[in-house]
Amino acid sequence: MRTVADTNILFSFFWKDSFTKQIIMSPNMEIFSPDFAIEELKKHSPLIMNKTRITKGEFSAALSSLKSFVKFFPLKYYGVFMKEAGNISPDKDDSNFLALCLKLNLPLWSNDAELKKQDKVAIIDTKDIIDIYFD
Repeated sequence: MRTVADTNILFSFFWKDSFTKQIIMSPNMEIFSPDFAIEELKKHSPLIMNKTRITKGEFSAALSSLKSFVKFFPLKYYGVFMKEAGNISPDKDDSNFLALCLKLNLPLWSNDAELKKQDKVAIIDTKDIIDIYFD
């Protein structure tokens, strides 16, 4: 399955025994995300390290590993869709993800129910992925 993943999905990669991490690493998945997500992960690294009880070194190693499973795109790749994404996004922080979805014509993997209020980009949650690919 090909999908764009939001930052909250990617946060789960840092949990040692996360099922979401297993999904991200699955050969059944081809996952994309904007570079913006990497910046958010770095910005929230103290919180991630605290919640997951990992060290700064373990965080860096996990982030590096994540980059081998997720293809990240710079803003210039999908920037032409930012205005449209901003118009449909219930939260400005999600505009980068929606813009990348519009560019790639893919659904967004997110557990944020607010995103389902727009109808331009299909939103799939972790349960949907499990139901489709892992049952």
